[in-house]
Amino acid sequence: MTSSTALQSDPSPIVACTISRNVQDFDLLIEDMEDMLGEGWGDLGFGEALAFLRQPDAQGIEFVALAIDEEDEDELGLLSEVIAAAKQRNVKVVLIAEDVTPAALHQLLRGGADEFVPYPLPEGELAAAVERLRQRPTAAQAREGVQLSGGGDGVLIAAQGMCGGCGATTFAVNLAWELATISKDHAPRVCLLDFGLQFGSVATYLDLPRREAVLELLSDIDAMDGDSFGQALVTFEDKLQVLTSPADVIPLDMITPEEVKALLDVAREHFDYVVVDMPGTLVQWTETVLLEAQVYFALLELDMRSAQNTLRLKRALQAEELPIDKLRFVLNRAPKFTDLQGKSRAKRMAESLGIRLDVHLPDGGKAVAMAGDHGMPLAASAPKNPLRKDIAKLAAELHSIGQTDAEAA
Repeated sequence: MTSSTALQSDPSPIVACTISRNVQDFDLLIEDMEDMLGEGWGDLGFGEALAFLRQPDAQGIEFVALAIDEEDEDELGLLSEVIAAAKQRNVKVVLIAEDVTPAALHQLLRGGADEFVPYPLPEGELAAAVERLRQRPTAAQAREGVQLSGGGDGVLIAAQGMCGGCGATTFAVNLAWELATISKDHAPRVCLLDFGLQFGSVATYLDLPRREAVLELLSDIDAMDGDSFGQALVTFEDKLQVLTSPADVIPLDMITPEEVKALLDVAREHFDYVVVDMPGTLVQWTETVLLEAQVYFALLELDMRSAQNTLRLKRALQAEELPIDKLRFVLNRAPKFTDLQGKSRAKRMAESLGIRLDVHLPDGGKAVAMAGDHGMPLAASAPKNPLRKDIAKLAAELHSIGQTDAEAA
C-alpha cells in the first residue's frame, strides 16, 4: 500500500505508514513493510504527513518510518516538525537514513526520533527496531530507573588508551568497582561512564544490558536532569552505577563539547567519583573531559606503537596549549620486578618521550580475559590476581587523597 488515499479508503486497519519524498527510492523499505504489515500501512509525503499527524485520526497509528537521504537535508526544519507532530500523538518514529551527515542525523534524533536504521536496510533490522519500540517501557515504567540524590561534588577520573588493546577499559571498569567497594560502612557513590559511543565494551565486561534510554539521553542532553540521567543508568551488584554505550553504533560527534560538560556536571552532582572510559579516538570533546578531569590516566604498553602514539598525543596537546600535566601515564603489562632488562627499556622509553610513568601495572594473564568474558570485575573472579591488587591499591590512594581534600575544604 503506497498511496496516501489508502489511509482512508482501504478497509484494512492502518497501523503504520512510511513518510518520504518518494517511497519508490526505498524499495527495500517497501518490501519490509509489506512483510511485517501486509496491507496495513500507507505512505505519505512530508507535507501530507505533517497535516495528517495533526489530526486526531493519527492516534491510531503505531509508528511511522521516516525515510530520508542526502537530498532531504535541506528540509530538516520540516522533518523536525513531522517528528514533533508524531510525538504529540504518541506515535513512534523510526528514522531510516541513507548518506545523511552526522549533524543532520543528530538533529533529528534530538528532535525525538525513537529508532535509527541505516539504509540500505540490513536483513530484519526494521522488524527488530519495531519490536524494540513495542517492548519499550511506558513512561511510568521508565521512571523506575536509578533514583539519585544530589548535592555531590564528584571527582572526575578519565582513562584513555594510547593504543588498541592496552587495557584501558579493563582498567576503568576495575578501578570504578574498587572505588565503589572500598568501604563497607561508608562506600562512596561511583558512576562509570562508557564514552566509547561506537564500540564501548563496559556493558560486556560487567554483563549489563544496553538500555534504549541511553540513546534517548544522548539525543536530547539539553533536556537532561537528574531523573532522566538516572533512567539511563544500570546498576551492577547494587554498588556501581553505569552509563553503557548505546545499543547501536552512533557518530562520535553526535554529542558536542557543551553537551559532554553538561553530562559530566550532572554525574558529578550525584556521585562522589565519576570514572570515564574514553574512546581511543580523539574527538572535539576530548579536550572537555581533559579540562574537567582531576586525573586523566593514559595507558600504554612497552612497545613502539604506544611510544609513537604517546608522542603524537603530547604534540597535539602542546599545539593546543592544553594541560599535559593532567595526564598520568600508566604502563600496563609492565616488566616484573626481576626483569631488569625490561625495567631498563621502560626507563629509556619514558626518558625519550619526556614523560613520567606514574603507575606500573602487572600483566594479569588469562584471568583478565576470562573476567571480561564472564562479565565480572577481577575482584569477584580473581581477587588475588596481581593486576587486581595493584588497581585496588591505586583506588585506595585516590580515595585517600579525596578524603584529605574533603577534610581540608
